[in-house]
Amino acid sequence: MATSDIGDIQVAERALQHHFADMEQQRDTSSFGMWMFLLTEIMFFGGLFCAYLVYRASYYHAFVEGSQKMNITLGATNTAVLICSSLTMALGVRAAQMGKPKLMVILLLITIVFGFGFLGIKAVEYHEHWVNHEFPGPSFHFETGDPAHPATDPQHTEIYFSLYWAMTGLHALHMVIGIGLVAWLVIAGLMGAYTPHYYNPVENVGLYWHFVDLVWIYLFPMLYLISKKHGG
Repeated sequence: MATSDIGDIQVAERALQHHFADMEQQRDTSSFGMWMFLLTEIMFFGGLFCAYLVYRASYYHAFVEGSQKMNITLGATNTAVLICSSLTMALGVRAAQMGKPKLMVILLLITIVFGFGFLGIKAVEYHEHWVNHEFPGPSFHFETGDPAHPATDPQHTEIYFSLYWAMTGLHALHMVIGIGLVAWLVIAGLMGAYTPHYYNPVENVGLYWHFVDLVWIYLFPMLYLISKKHGG
């Protein structure tokens, strides 16, 4: 057995927690725990999605008018950014599996850059909505921008923006957490914590990152593409 292999096995053995019989059991349990956690996240966002669908069915035209205020260019750009981040995250997990820590760190750093890019673009969108008084509350004010076709139901359009801010805000919070987790992986990777025999934390954070990206894949058409498809 090569010296490097012996070292990798020793790293894995140090990572073995006392309440597990071996690394395989620890890995299976950890992966199961992550999938259970993601299931609770699905139920969490699923409730918001159901609320959105109910209100959209009830106040469809108000939701169409609200979606016309979405910046579809920024939304589509953010979608592309997250798809690219999922690719670099997946490649980073693969690099960890293959015992290429330097490549893994580089790919994870690129993933972090994509994550900050997403948040930066989202901040620009939030600023636009804030300036236009499209934030639910006493200062909320909605106009279609077309004097010939004024807003037909601004009260219920406010519900659309309430759901928009709630869903995208929670998604952004999950993105911030994801960036923190990936940064933790980078630090641990630089310290030589992961080997082909022990990379489960990288794999689990990768699952979380893909989940956050997948949520956005649903949010983008739900919030941005109503009017683009049906017209106002």
